[in-house]
Amino acid sequence: MTASAVFALCVLAGVFLTLALTRIAPDAVLVAALVILLFSGILTTGEALAGFSNEGMITIGVLFVVSAGLTETGAISAIAERIFGRPKSTAGAIARVMWPTAGLSAFVNNTPIVAMLIPAVTDWAQRHRISPSKVLIPLSYAAILGGTCTLIGTSTNLVVNGLLIRAAEQAEAAGGMSLPRGLGLFDITWVGIPLAVIGILVIVCTHRLLLPIRQAIAPVREDPRRYTTEMEVETGSPLVGKTIEEAGLRHLTGLYLAEINRDGNILPAVSPREKLSANDRLVFVGVVESVRDLQKIRGLVPATNQVFKLDAPRSQRCLIEAVISERCPLVGKTIRDGRFRSVYNAVVIAVAREGERLPGKIGDIVLRRGDTVLLEAHPSFMETHRHSRDFYLLSRLEDSRPPRFEKAATALTILGLMVAIVSLSESLGDITIQIGSVTASLGRITMLKGAMLAAAAMVLSRCCTLTEARRAVDWQLLVTIGAALGVGQALEKSGAASFVAGSLIDLAGHRPWLALLLVHVMTSVLTEMITNNAAAALMFPFALATATSLHVNPIPFVISVMMAASASFATPLGYQTNLMVYGPGSYRFSDYLRAGLPMNILNTVVVVSLAPQIWPFVPVHG
Repeated sequence: MTASAVFALCVLAGVFLTLALTRIAPDAVLVAALVILLFSGILTTGEALAGFSNEGMITIGVLFVVSAGLTETGAISAIAERIFGRPKSTAGAIARVMWPTAGLSAFVNNTPIVAMLIPAVTDWAQRHRISPSKVLIPLSYAAILGGTCTLIGTSTNLVVNGLLIRAAEQAEAAGGMSLPRGLGLFDITWVGIPLAVIGILVIVCTHRLLLPIRQAIAPVREDPRRYTTEMEVETGSPLVGKTIEEAGLRHLTGLYLAEINRDGNILPAVSPREKLSANDRLVFVGVVESVRDLQKIRGLVPATNQVFKLDAPRSQRCLIEAVISERCPLVGKTIRDGRFRSVYNAVVIAVAREGERLPGKIGDIVLRRGDTVLLEAHPSFMETHRHSRDFYLLSRLEDSRPPRFEKAATALTILGLMVAIVSLSESLGDITIQIGSVTASLGRITMLKGAMLAAAAMVLSRCCTLTEARRAVDWQLLVTIGAALGVGQALEKSGAASFVAGSLIDLAGHRPWLALLLVHVMTSVLTEMITNNAAAALMFPFALATATSLHVNPIPFVISVMMAASASFATPLGYQTNLMVYGPGSYRFSDYLRAGLPMNILNTVVVVSLAPQIWPFVPVHG
């Protein structure tokens, strides 16, 4: 082994130890390692930066924009409302969470799905008297398992596919082993679906042994400001015809339904079996966070028609808390008579006064000094009235922009077309368009091209704005991936990858099955200690070098790295969705070990058994 190979392995060991023993961000650690390898002379400038132009990495960045379109339109949340339903047992609740989450994660990056579903699943579990800790680890695991079913299910799959494409191009240029130019959208489905089905069944059937019952971190905080707000059931709303309980309005955290105003008739002490009708006015009383969440329920809108008269579209507005001062000219007047919207270009949707419930419609409330009002307005309201004597205090609520529900169908259509076009292109090859006598060839619509078309469609159709699209991109993740690819290039160039592969082959006795098992286990252990994308990028050269040395089909090794790095269950650090549910579920590190180790073993057995059956170890020369 050469000195450069020893140095590259030492740098790699330093990366592992730093990530495992410190809280330094992975992107900082891997960029530092890349800089060291660059200044040591192992990598040239072009080689060090090549990872940042990797097709898989760029595809991930573009897919963040597609996910933003789905998030901003409430498309995923709308689907979740329909599919979770009312479970009859804890096992049923886990199944209701895992199956649809896995299905969604097969086609949408699993990280934003989990981010969107954590509050929905937590509230849903509490409403049905189920500990959130029983469903949040399954939520993360289902997203991980679903991500293994298609090439776009998780960023790790795209990273490994990008590495395979680059390796194929390099092998062709050097006249080496013939490699496929990437995997198809559904190639890994043959392994992913059996893994997902078996994994979900294991969690559902063994939840009593594997999943803890822990108290949620904290309920919605007690707040002396109890807002009174009035919401209206829209005509054509999906809530029409549902009972209060079926609509999910009975056990709202920090909020209760005080009464229903139906055609001028007041229905107090509403029964959970009461069915909702179009144009019903629902009076709620509760804390500000819960009032904010009401705005995100599809089919419910503020009862005042003033919200439709504001200048800015609803999707551009936010919620702002304001305390009325004694100098406000509207003190002593009703909100309607004082023409609040005309004066401030903002609409009052809720009012809080010393914790008491305020009777009557919002527009009929007489404002007093010290009242706290919740306003729907354009964000510029903050700057315009920050120093106004009319208000004592202004405070903007985070994450309070209403979703563009009217665009949800458009976003889902764009996602479906992206998947269909990429799949069709893989089946038919190059796509050509003929207009009259002019023929244009689009070539093969790769995942990158399909994602770019979908991202452009999301922005052009206003499913998300350019600002939202930029904000949705996880630049830290992309830097981590790019730097990890550079470190992987150093391992390959220095000969370290070949040395480790040779050691694996010697240990395996030149038996491909055993070598595959060792590669899978190494990748699985590595991804529990560092980020999954970094583990995939670092293990890929070892796996490819092992297959090359054995002169066998490399695809089982590529699939093994992809699956082992994508499916990390045993620690909260191994996969970001595990870390995301750690706090909301009040979990301990040991909870992941108890539930995750059996899942990791299951992953190893399924992948190592199936991959060589689907892609046999046929001899390959070159």
